[in-house]
Amino acid sequence: MERWCFNFMVFKKELRRRYGINKSTNNLRSIEKNSESEDPNRKDRAKNIDSWVRTHSENRNLTLSENSDDPCTTKNFKHLWVMCENCEKLNYKNLFLSRMNICEHCGYHLKMSSFERIKVLLDHDTWDPMYEDMTSLDPIEWDPEECPNYDIEWDPEECPNYDIEWDSDEDPNYEKNTIEWDSEKKLYSKKVLDFKDKPYLKEEPYLEEYSYKDRIDSYQRETGLTEAVQTGVGKINAIPVAIGIMDFRFMGGSMGSVVGEKITRLIEYATDKFLPLIIVCASGGARMQEGSLSLMQMAKISSALYDYQSNKKLLYISILTSPTTGGVTASFGMLGDIIIAEPNSYIAFAGKRVIEQTLNIIVPEGSQEAEHLFEKGLLDLIVPRNLLKNVLSELLKLHAFFPLSIK
Repeated sequence: MERWCFNFMVFKKELRRRYGINKSTNNLRSIEKNSESEDPNRKDRAKNIDSWVRTHSENRNLTLSENSDDPCTTKNFKHLWVMCENCEKLNYKNLFLSRMNICEHCGYHLKMSSFERIKVLLDHDTWDPMYEDMTSLDPIEWDPEECPNYDIEWDPEECPNYDIEWDSDEDPNYEKNTIEWDSEKKLYSKKVLDFKDKPYLKEEPYLEEYSYKDRIDSYQRETGLTEAVQTGVGKINAIPVAIGIMDFRFMGGSMGSVVGEKITRLIEYATDKFLPLIIVCASGGARMQEGSLSLMQMAKISSALYDYQSNKKLLYISILTSPTTGGVTASFGMLGDIIIAEPNSYIAFAGKRVIEQTLNIIVPEGSQEAEHLFEKGLLDLIVPRNLLKNVLSELLKLHAFFPLSIK
């Protein structure tokens, strides 16, 4: 009621300012019925008032459509909104960042970059990065065009288990000639026969077309990172820590030789300086473009952690975010003295599809989420993102790591 009265007062004030009307707005209903002899300009005023009210009503409807959760109504303002992956509702970007990438509607934790996590976890202006000049090379000279897997010839007669008959006419999702093999480029490409009906589709080569070095350069330009992990030292509520933060945006956070070397050097530095160690994991596993060299990083990091934990008796806290899979889960991700996970994080060694196709079993829904793993004893804590910094601070104090005195 108070809001209605306020709007009515603003409306009357605007009428007085624009059209010189000093009488009560109750007389507006009889303006058009009055004769022009009383006031020859009154009819024109009534038309102007009517157009003004119509214009403000349209503007109000436009404002409401901009605030809608419908992505179609906000397509011109998509840079202002972030859609939640869980509830598919929109979050205003400025408020979304201040909420640490947590959906205000359902509380779902969306992905964060390593730069954002540094701001969230560490005290202001205490981050000191290390080993930033290390970049990946091409140790095995990965060339997808020379990969022998592309030359496999399959004979259905030699494989009796594949007796599936498929009719493309009965499949509504099938589109003819959508994927073709280009013998010159030696890659698959997507092609559509008629671009007029589907202008949003175009020829799009698979990523295997590019060399490993080209892909590394592309991710470095897109993310501003040199590799899939940032390592350094900082302070959490004035407590010095050595911290490594993986970034899923860089080739899915995959662990190659440089990632393994940076984490190993960070552990050795923390061992020499007697610092607590924190690693935030977000990875798809070992990097296949480096072959067995990427798998060797699992043993190298685990060996450095053994000296840090068993010989020096120092504290290592592992933080698992979504997703954490593959070689990272099988090595330093699960070696923490305290293992913390974010809510609804996807944590596994092999993905659901791979398990089902390999073992021919059905993986229950939610069995690879943090809550289920916590019930089975694989995790120590599930901590929301907005409480993580204070929880880490209390754990460090509990293990005799105290803030530095400020003089």
